[in-house]
Amino acid sequence: MKFKPANNIQDLQYFGEFGGVNPSISDSSTYTFLSAKTMFDTFEGNTDGCYLYSRHSSPSNLYLSEALAAMEGTETANVASSGMGAITPTILQICGAGDHIVSSRTIYGGTYAFLKNFTPRMGIETSFIDITKLDVVEAAITKNTKMIYCETVSNPLLEVADIKALSMLVKKHNLQLVVDNTFSPLSISPAQLGADLVLHSLTKFINGSSDTMGGVVCGSKEFINSQKSVIDGASMLLGTSMDSMRSASILKNMRTLHIRIKQHSKNASYLAKKFEADGLKTVYPGLKSHPSHEVFKSMMNEEYGFGGMLTIDAGSLEKANALMELMQERNLGYLAVSLGFYKTLFSAPGTSTSSEIPLEEQKEMGLTNGLIRFSIGLDNDIERTYQMMKTCIKEVGVL
Repeated sequence: MKFKPANNIQDLQYFGEFGGVNPSISDSSTYTFLSAKTMFDTFEGNTDGCYLYSRHSSPSNLYLSEALAAMEGTETANVASSGMGAITPTILQICGAGDHIVSSRTIYGGTYAFLKNFTPRMGIETSFIDITKLDVVEAAITKNTKMIYCETVSNPLLEVADIKALSMLVKKHNLQLVVDNTFSPLSISPAQLGADLVLHSLTKFINGSSDTMGGVVCGSKEFINSQKSVIDGASMLLGTSMDSMRSASILKNMRTLHIRIKQHSKNASYLAKKFEADGLKTVYPGLKSHPSHEVFKSMMNEEYGFGGMLTIDAGSLEKANALMELMQERNLGYLAVSLGFYKTLFSAPGTSTSSEIPLEEQKEMGLTNGLIRFSIGLDNDIERTYQMMKTCIKEVGVL
């Protein structure tokens, strides 16, 4: 049977304390016990259904975690206060001094900076490679390698990782495959393709309203429990906990995720085809010209499309900036980082979300100064949007 992530979310049913259709929000940082023995057992991790302290867990966070685990088809999940708050403890739970990571070269700038500049302080080394070349990936594996880290659709170049092939590689070498699926929720389900752990920045498409931060790691009960251990759990000890009010808000927004993703994909596909036909250098996984178009097609849950992210190359940073400023002036969207908002967001990654990557490495991976990353919004009349964008593109001399 085909995996149906939206059905899994819909099938979850929670009642509020007084019969509400939304679960009650647990607005407490600490929880009482009727017996001292139960408190001790909870500290030891030997009780279910008991709450100790909200840094460890809360009812609201568990509701959201269950929904996200259902969406990805994993045993359980653990939410965090931001995307990086999910990514960093996951890496540190798996890797320690002397360990090695093989990572995609094109990943979110914050993740790159953590692997490149921060983890070496703890004796963890990372090799950054082209994740689309499996022979290169395998050649980078050493006796100290513990994980392969990648993004399903990479930020910002939209390279697509072959999750099935990578999962076979990690099994062969007894590693773990950790996949950031932020750019492609619902469209691709990495755990169903063999990924061990699936990460999301909930800040983006899953929440969808650019009003809060959040992150999650979806995986096995064994791994998630290890992260939450009061003895040596990276999430527990680093304190990356999500606030209950925020988790309740994100859970409500998840209920429209399937509708939003379909519209994001529909609009992005329309614009990408038009831009490419106009002669713009356009990158979008749904275009046949995308090097990994067939790989994406082989992995996707078809009804959700190829996602809401695309890039064009304006030729220079000056033209890119002029175009983005004009589009914002014409109310076509916002010159802003992040993604998944109901309005289109655009930015020049080389000087924003990927600025942590040194210029020579940006050049090597093909991240040009003129590259504009678009998170396409939920516009109802996408043809009107295209015509207005094309006018802007012509006015600044990109076409």
